[in-house]
Amino acid sequence: MSISRFYCPHRLGPGQMLELPPEAAHHAAKVLRLEAGHEITLFNSEGGEYAATIMHISKNGVTVKTTAFHEREAESPLAVTLAQAISSGDKMDYTLQKAVELGINHIQPLASERCVVKLTGERAEKRVRHWQQVVISACEQCGRNRVPLVAPIQPLIHWLGGLPPETQHLMLAPGAQHSLGELPAPATPVTLLIGPEGGLSPSEIRAAESCGFTPVRLGPRVLRTETAALAALAAMQTLWGDF
Repeated sequence: MSISRFYCPHRLGPGQMLELPPEAAHHAAKVLRLEAGHEITLFNSEGGEYAATIMHISKNGVTVKTTAFHEREAESPLAVTLAQAISSGDKMDYTLQKAVELGINHIQPLASERCVVKLTGERAEKRVRHWQQVVISACEQCGRNRVPLVAPIQPLIHWLGGLPPETQHLMLAPGAQHSLGELPAPATPVTLLIGPEGGLSPSEIRAAESCGFTPVRLGPRVLRTETAALAALAAMQTLWGDF
């Protein structure tokens, strides 16, 4: 039986008694139906992980005690920010979940001209919190100890104006002159821009290119937004990462 892993955003140390966060406690007690005495693993996104034992489960929470610290990490040497235009339905959840498994470091949701879903104000904040929980759950499942941040939603054009210059910028675009395999290995972190279901508009593509984005293609076929992001990340990990 595999040992369950839980994100615990507290300062951790050996021999520490603590309560699991509500989401983790619910998952441990109600979904996994763990009991006192079960061994688990805790991580807090600061690096490494702690072995721990469930000491007590009640209707009010789950009490655990940490034991040994392990320096194990599962991060890719390739640092990637996924700048993903918002997709509809469960597509965005799926993309972010699998992108975490594929090693991305940061997530920037974008509102672009052709996005089907329009999110503003409280709805946008609520969705970002939901996506962050999707990311946490993916880290728990795939063995990562560092949780990628989901940034607040930004309009694509506004976001383009604040990009760090020391990052290599790539943009998926059907019919682009170059493929990923033709590019040299990046010497800096990479920002990967993915459009929504209808793709980026011509004006958005021009704006991205003017900000230093290199259009790249993934073969001669047009991919769905959720397929494009994950195929590109898998290819990048194969070419330059740890696959």
